[in-house]
Amino acid sequence: MQNSFVSKAVRFALLAAPVSVAGFSSVAMAQEEAAKVERIEVTGSRIQRQDMETASPVTVIDAAAIRVEGFTSVDQLLQAQTSMAGAAVGSTTNNGADGVAQVDLRGMGAQRTLVLLNGRRMVNSGSGADSAVDLNAIPVAMIARVEILKDGASAVYGSDAIAGVVNIITKKDFEGVQLDLNGSSTDKGDGETGELSALYGFSTDRGNYTFGASFSKREGVIQADRDWTEPGSSSFIPTGSLGGKVQNAQGEWVDRSTGYDFTKDSWYQTPSKRYSLFANATQEFADELIFTADVLYTKRKSDQQLAAQPGDIMLDVCGAPGADLVNCITLTPGMIAGGIEADDTGRVNYRRRTTDVGPRIYAQDTDTLRLSAGLAGTLDVHTGMSWDLSYTFGKNEADTSVANSINAVKMENSVYANQAAWFSGAPLTQAIIDDVGYFEQATGGNKQHIVAGVLSGDLFDLEAGAVGFAIGAEYRRDSGYYNPDPVIVAGEGTAAQQDPTNGSYDVVSFYQEVSVPFSEKLTGEFALRFDDYSTFGKASTWKIGLTYEATDELMLRAVAATGFRAPNVSELYGGNTGSYDYLDDPWGNEQDPQILVNYTSDSNIQPEESESFTAGFVLSPSQIEGLSMTVDYWRFKVSNAITRLDAQAGLNNCFAGDVTSCETFSITLDGDLSNFTNPLTNVGNQDTSGIDGNISYRFDGLGLTWKINNDITWLLKFKQDGIEYTNTIDGNFGGYAELRNNFSIQAGMDDWNVTYFNRYIGESEYLADGSKIDSVLYHNISASYFITDGLSVSLGVKNLTDEEPSRVANGSDGGTVPEVFDTIGRQFFGGISYKF
Repeated sequence: MQNSFVSKAVRFALLAAPVSVAGFSSVAMAQEEAAKVERIEVTGSRIQRQDMETASPVTVIDAAAIRVEGFTSVDQLLQAQTSMAGAAVGSTTNNGADGVAQVDLRGMGAQRTLVLLNGRRMVNSGSGADSAVDLNAIPVAMIARVEILKDGASAVYGSDAIAGVVNIITKKDFEGVQLDLNGSSTDKGDGETGELSALYGFSTDRGNYTFGASFSKREGVIQADRDWTEPGSSSFIPTGSLGGKVQNAQGEWVDRSTGYDFTKDSWYQTPSKRYSLFANATQEFADELIFTADVLYTKRKSDQQLAAQPGDIMLDVCGAPGADLVNCITLTPGMIAGGIEADDTGRVNYRRRTTDVGPRIYAQDTDTLRLSAGLAGTLDVHTGMSWDLSYTFGKNEADTSVANSINAVKMENSVYANQAAWFSGAPLTQAIIDDVGYFEQATGGNKQHIVAGVLSGDLFDLEAGAVGFAIGAEYRRDSGYYNPDPVIVAGEGTAAQQDPTNGSYDVVSFYQEVSVPFSEKLTGEFALRFDDYSTFGKASTWKIGLTYEATDELMLRAVAATGFRAPNVSELYGGNTGSYDYLDDPWGNEQDPQILVNYTSDSNIQPEESESFTAGFVLSPSQIEGLSMTVDYWRFKVSNAITRLDAQAGLNNCFAGDVTSCETFSITLDGDLSNFTNPLTNVGNQDTSGIDGNISYRFDGLGLTWKINNDITWLLKFKQDGIEYTNTIDGNFGGYAELRNNFSIQAGMDDWNVTYFNRYIGESEYLADGSKIDSVLYHNISASYFITDGLSVSLGVKNLTDEEPSRVANGSDGGTVPEVFDTIGRQFFGGISYKF
């Protein structure tokens, strides 16, 4: 009876948490360890149980699967999952991300996906006062597996778990030494990546200590180095333009007819270096008293590069009504003949791409430290209870800079003083370059303290089994700051003005969970959580889950839950921040598609609220051994969402005569966008639903072991703030294709295997006009060979057919969306691992 129960538990655990590609290795391990039944904590619940059967769907990606697909960063492996959407920033985000990498589950926003490390919160990280975790802080070398809970989990984990949870489990209980070297390069000879890591572990009579170190480096890929990239055509040109006019070869002022190709200076893949140290410790001090600890430190040095700073200034015209009488420019007869004249304010616009100063080079030097320690034991109460006390500390500090920035005030004064030099179109002198250019610097950081305790065990017995419970309390304090360069704070740079951010909050939480076996087939899971924040006050959430084992082959499951997301430091205390967004000016006053929008925050912002529901089944037909299938319907609704309004809709509505829209966005009826503002409010909402499916099949044939896996996500609806994003793509919001599918097939023997993997993103429509965006199918292939028990090698090719990314009219880079499509092209990767 015990063997039957255990095998059933293991089988359902694996079905409820389908693994991709090489994850089948965990099946064999689970079967070998089947007789060793012990209570474990599963992502999505704090109740320790003897199996992984829960009502919530969980996907598991193990270290073998990560290696087979050649992933070199956590964000790459997560964003390849079909359950991801939107446009999470990562290695291909060149503009505005400061080198961070995030996960965007369901496309609901990175701030709505909770990231855990070994079941405990990870500190938000990046350039300062950040709203989400920078996944760059977690090296691939330390990962044993990644568990993705695709269900709302605020009742268990608190804020931020609206869309789900990503729990990264690190390597532990390791013995020996392991060295790994992995690398890749494109077939164009650029974009090289490399990672060197070492793992060392030893065991004592009552414990294990595991230590690791890794170094990774990623080289850049310039946009113009891909032949499919369309040349950029910015209105900011190196020779400058006055009132939209330029001088021709004859010295006549005529309409500007050329643009600047910024793709020659911008990255598709951004360079970075990462240094990481990590350790795990488990020590039994006495019977039933265990100390655990893990520590992680990562230094990231990264940079991005954009075309030289565009200088955009308004110059007073001497003699014009309202113009300055001293600081002004004199329009020559040639200028006047060319149609250059002052506007109603007595000024004329001057634009120049400051290539004389050089491209903008953004650089980040970040340090992230995370330490978690705990004591766990048992109490001789009833049938025995387990307790756990822990303290977690996280700290992130960042120094960021921008080389070759331009001081707009000094540029304006220099133009007044050197009109001939600026208007001639000739290169600027070194003296002028040194005067207007400067090195922009900023500092920022995040800090987190968590003290938590939980008690779990069995309350009493029912006819069908014991009623399990977990009850706990937690105190958490989060703080963050960001100090921009004084020139930017003063609004004197050509980059957007930005105010400093500084603030903190704390929260006290209490929660409880109960698992009730109503019958041998039906089990209920109930969770309730209460949080008290120092900012907005109290919040409570609940969760109800049911599993029904209809037969030995079929399990039905369903979960209904509420959730919330507390406003973060930047949303509460962030100062006004300028952002150049890709927008269409319906008045036609703006010369460039990037329009300056002033972002504002609000210290009185309230928490977001959510409702979620999932329902599905797990099937393992006895007629086909090794075959399993899961299907789950899901729906998430977010209300009172913290969001910025749709700026494009605001422009369009104001243009159509909607006075309220004009006032909300600080736009004049005639289209003056000089004070264009987009405030943070609690008026947002999201409503998204879809179906996830997984089929996995393992069998032996032709003398080989075969493993087939297919994951599919069918997006039924994604609606946000009244706008339907289902099956659309946009440079500002990313992609919400109706269909995403991952398929893999692996064949191998004891010492080798070959894997083919493809990733499909279905066709969609451009959000603005409904034009068709082509689907894309990426093909990857890899092979691994175990030379000895401890030495193995692997080789592979990503994007085997060198598929080009689909074109998107307002794409954030190169006429596409790099966060959705592959912009790098065909890549070769390989690695070697040696354990002794």
